[in-house]
Amino acid sequence: MFCSISGTTPEDPVISSKTGHLYERSLITKALQETGECPVTKTPMTLEDLLPVKSSTTAKPRTTAAASIPGLLSIFHNEWDALMLETHELRVDLHGTRQELSHALYQHDAACRVISRLMKERDEAREALANARAAGPSAAPGKRGPSSDAMEVDAEGDGKKQRSGVPPEAIDAMTAKSKELSKARKKREISSTLASPEDVGKMDVGTTAPCHATKAKGIRAIRVNPSNADEVATGGADGSLALFNAAKGKRGALMTGHKKAVTDVAFAGDAVLTSSADKTVKIWRGGAEAAAVAGVHEGEVVAVSAHPTNAYAVSIGGDGAWAFVDVGAAECLSVQRDRAEYACGGFHPDGLILGTGAADSSVKIWDVKTSKVAAKVEGHVGAVTSMSFSENGYYLATCAQDGVKLWDLRKLKNFKSIEAAGVKCVRFDLSGHYLAVGGADACVHNVKAEWEVVKRWEASKAPVNALEFAADAKALYAGCGDHNLRVIA
Repeated sequence: MFCSISGTTPEDPVISSKTGHLYERSLITKALQETGECPVTKTPMTLEDLLPVKSSTTAKPRTTAAASIPGLLSIFHNEWDALMLETHELRVDLHGTRQELSHALYQHDAACRVISRLMKERDEAREALANARAAGPSAAPGKRGPSSDAMEVDAEGDGKKQRSGVPPEAIDAMTAKSKELSKARKKREISSTLASPEDVGKMDVGTTAPCHATKAKGIRAIRVNPSNADEVATGGADGSLALFNAAKGKRGALMTGHKKAVTDVAFAGDAVLTSSADKTVKIWRGGAEAAAVAGVHEGEVVAVSAHPTNAYAVSIGGDGAWAFVDVGAAECLSVQRDRAEYACGGFHPDGLILGTGAADSSVKIWDVKTSKVAAKVEGHVGAVTSMSFSENGYYLATCAQDGVKLWDLRKLKNFKSIEAAGVKCVRFDLSGHYLAVGGADACVHNVKAEWEVVKRWEASKAPVNALEFAADAKALYAGCGDHNLRVIA
C-alpha cells in the first residue's frame, strides 16, 4: 500500500470513503485544510470522510527506487545534481554581492579622497590667512620696513624666505645662563631624597588616569613642570594638551587647539609649549592658547624644547628645519634648514648646543650661537626617534630600531649599546642616575651600576611612547597607546 500523494508506504494510513484512495494522514489533513478537496480526483472531501486503516509497523518496505543499486545510484545522482545547482546559484549570488561591495568601497574611497583634498585646501587657506594676518601692514606693497631685505632673503634661489641668525641679545642671554648653570652644576650635591635603586625596584603601576579623550590613540609626550613637580603636561594623539595634578592623582585642565597629534611638550616659565603634526607650535598660558607659531615648518613639527632661560625655545621639524623662537613674542627669530628629515631633538642642559636625530640614523650636535653643526655621530640603524641629555652634560642617550646607544659628548664616542625591543623613547632623570627606556615595555637602568636594569614593567597598552621621571625619581610617568597616563610609583 502506497500513499496516493507521496508514493511511499504510510505510517498512519487512512482511506477516503468517497474516492477509495489511500493517504498518509498528516499529508491529506494538510491538503484538506488548504483546499478542501481530494488532491488526486479534486472531489470535495472533509476529514470526516477519512477512515483509518490498520497496518503493521514492524517493517517498512523500501521504495522501488531504493530497492536496488541502480535505483540508489539514480537517487544519489539526482541529489548531487540538485546540490551542484544550488552551489552554482550561491556562487552567482556571491559574485554579485562582491561586485556590489567593490563598487561601494570604490565610491567610499573616492569620497574620502575628495574630503581629504578639501580639508587640505581648507587648512592651507587657513594657514595662509593666519600668515597674512600675522604679517600685518608690513606685508603690503610699498610699506616694507628698511630692515626687511636684511631679515628675509631668498634661500638658494628657491623662493623660500630664510630668517637671519640668532640675535646677539639672545646669544648674550644664553651664554650668561650657560655659565651660571655650569658653575652651579659643579657645586651641586645629590639630593638626599633621591630614590635608591631598591626604591625604584619596588615601584609598580599605581594610578591610571584618563587624561585625554577615549578616541585618542596614545599619549605622545610627557613633561614635568620644573617649577611645580606636581604639574605634569601630556600631549595626546588627539591633538589635546592635558595638565595632570600628581598630588590629587587626576587630570586638571584639558586644552584643545591642534588639528593633529601633539608630538612634544615643554615648559618655559609660566608657558607650556606644544609641537604638533599640524606644522605649528602653540604657546599656552593660564589653561588657554596664548599664541601660535605657524608658517615656519613645511612638515610635521616633531619636537619642541625650551631653553633654560625660559625666554627662548627651538622647534624641530620633519622637514629638516629647526627654528629658534622667542617665547614671549611668539616669533621665529631664526631658521636653519638641513637636508635630513628630523625625528627628534632638544637642548643640551647648558643651552648652547642642540641635538637632532634624523631619519637617516644620524645624530647632529649644533652650536646654537652660530647655527652650525659642531659634531655628527652615526651608528644607529633606522630613524633616531628619541634622545635625552644627561643633566651632567656628558652623556647623550638616543634610540632607534636597533636599540639604545649612549654617547660620551667629550669624546663623541658610542661607549654603550642596549638592546631593547621596539624602543620608542629614552629619558634621563634630573639627577642623571637613572635612564628610562620605553617600547614594548618600560624599564629603568642604573647609570652608576654599569647601566644594569633596575626594574622592568610590562605595558598593558604597548607601545610605551613617552616616559618622564618625577622629582627625585620617586615615580615614573608613562604614556602608552591609549588615553591613560600611568603613574609607576
